[in-house]
Amino acid sequence: MPELDRMDGGVPTGTLSVLKCPVCGFEETLAMPEDACVFFHRCAGCGNLLKPKPGDCCVFCSYGTVACPSKSHAQRINKPASPE
Repeated sequence: MPELDRMDGGVPTGTLSVLKCPVCGFEETLAMPEDACVFFHRCAGCGNLLKPKPGDCCVFCSYGTVACPSKSHAQRINKPASPE
C-alpha cells in the first residue's frame, strides 16, 4: 500500500507518488490530493511544465508511480471479481 504523507500534524493528507519529468528525468515525491486532479506541475529540475498525456486526467496518471485517487478508485470499481 502506498505511504501517506503525515506532514500535517500526523494526519494523513494524501497518497504519495513520484513524478518523473519526461524532459530531464528529475523525480519528485509529492502528495496527491484526494479530491482533485492536478492538471499542471512545474518540474523542480528543469522548469518544464508537465501536462497530462491525452486520455489521462492528471499529471500523476501520466508521469507518477501511483495513479491519482480518482483513477485508482475507478480501477478498483471496474475490476472483475477474482475467482475463489
